[in-house]
Amino acid sequence: MTAELAWWTALGCAAVVAAVLGLVVLLSLARGLVVVTVRGASMAPAFRDGDRVLVRRGPRPAVGQVVVAERPAGGGTWDGPPVRSAAGAAEVRGREWLIKRVAAVAGDPVPRDRVRSLAEVPEERVPAGRVVLLGDNRKVSFDSGEVGYFPADRVLGTVLRRHTP
Repeated sequence: MTAELAWWTALGCAAVVAAVLGLVVLLSLARGLVVVTVRGASMAPAFRDGDRVLVRRGPRPAVGQVVVAERPAGGGTWDGPPVRSAAGAAEVRGREWLIKRVAAVAGDPVPRDRVRSLAEVPEERVPAGRVVLLGDNRKVSFDSGEVGYFPADRVLGTVLRRHTP
């Protein structure tokens, strides 16, 4: 084999390896993204009923971020286990979701002045594994004001942006 042919072979192999790695990275990123349709006016004017949002699953959200969380069934309880982190689109579609802004995370002071359902809790800080979620349009929002703390494992992920297909 000539030096020139060996060089072209090595270059071709490198291109194939780069393409495969790129595909693996792309598929990994896609698994961590899901599209959810907004229902209701609790986040108006930022998000409106019918908007589709791209949600990044993964790291726990920070205060001020907009997230999608599973809607509780009744009395602040949830039916069944949380959606698995590796769940497919069908499992995500089979649940009811809320879009809210994070008001406090575990370790933050309890926002008693902003969340009436937490006004009388004994703890000074949001407990581990819990978050406080509020809608921007407080007059019509079903959120921590009614439910209290949301379990952090019921948060699907952070909203990246509106999704336009």
